[in-house]
Amino acid sequence: MSARAEIAIVGGSGLYAMPGLEQVEEVRVDTPFGAPSDSIQLATLHGRRLAFLARHGRRHTLLPHEINYRANIYALKLLGVHSILSASAVGSMKEDIHPRDLVFPDQFIDRTQGREGTFFGDGVAAHVSMADPVCPALRRALCAAAEAAGARTHDGGTYVCIQGPAFSTRAESEVYRNYGVDVIGMTNIPEARLAREAEIRYATMALVTDYDCWHEEEGDVTVDSVLENLKANSEMAIRVLSAVVEGFPTEFDCDSADALATALITPVEAIGEEPRRRLKAILGRYLDR
Repeated sequence: MSARAEIAIVGGSGLYAMPGLEQVEEVRVDTPFGAPSDSIQLATLHGRRLAFLARHGRRHTLLPHEINYRANIYALKLLGVHSILSASAVGSMKEDIHPRDLVFPDQFIDRTQGREGTFFGDGVAAHVSMADPVCPALRRALCAAAEAAGARTHDGGTYVCIQGPAFSTRAESEVYRNYGVDVIGMTNIPEARLAREAEIRYATMALVTDYDCWHEEEGDVTVDSVLENLKANSEMAIRVLSAVVEGFPTEFDCDSADALATALITPVEAIGEEPRRRLKAILGRYLDR
C-alpha cells in the first residue's frame, strides 16, 4: 500500500473525531495482527495528509486491554504514517498537576499484564531500545501549542500504565505515587513501544481528568467526573492537535525512524517466509538489503 498519510492522531477517551478535516475518506485496513479499533479516517488538515483513529472505537466499545494495539500501529505504518500524536485521558499523581491540565510525558512505566506488546517473536528476535520512547520535537510542539492556546501545561514527566479497566485501589495509588510518577493511565503501553518497533515517531498529550483516589480533599475518581472533565478538555485538545499539524516540525532530534537498526538479532537470511510476510511493513527495508 502506497503512503496515504504522514501524520496520525490517535484519539483516546472523549476524542472520537477530529473537526476541520477535508477530503475525508474512511478506510478499513487489514493487518497480519487482525483489525484495528475502528475504520481510519484519511483526510487533509492544513494541507497535510492525516490519519485519524479512535483508540477505543468511535462509540467507545473497547476497554484498554481489549484494544488491538498491534493492529492499530501496523495499520498506520501501512498507510505511510511517520509520526503519531496521541491523546489520552489520565489521572494526576501529583498535587501541582490539576484536573484539566495537559501533561506531555517523556517516560513510561508498564504495569500491564498479558497484552500483546511486540511485533516480534515467532521466528524473529529483536530488542528495541525504549530509553527515550517519546520524540522530543513532537513533545515540544504539542506543549508549545498548548501553552499558546492558554492551557496549563507540564512538559515532561512519567506516565504509569496500569491494566484496568478498574481504577486503582488506594494502596495501589500510593505505591504508584512512591514511584515518583506524574500521571496514571491505561493505554499508552504497549502503544508507545509498538510505535517504536514500527519506527514511527511518538508523543502523547495526557489530558488530566482526576486525582485518581489518593487525594484526601478530592472525591474518588468516577466515570461521571472523568466525562465532565473530558468534555472540557476535548475542545482544547482539538485546538492543540490542529495547531501542531499546521506548524508540524521539520527537524527531529530522535532516532525513532531508525529504531530497528540496532535492534534486530536474528540474521536476515535466517528469517523465514512467513515472518517476512507478517513483518514486511515493519522490516521491509532491512529485509531488502
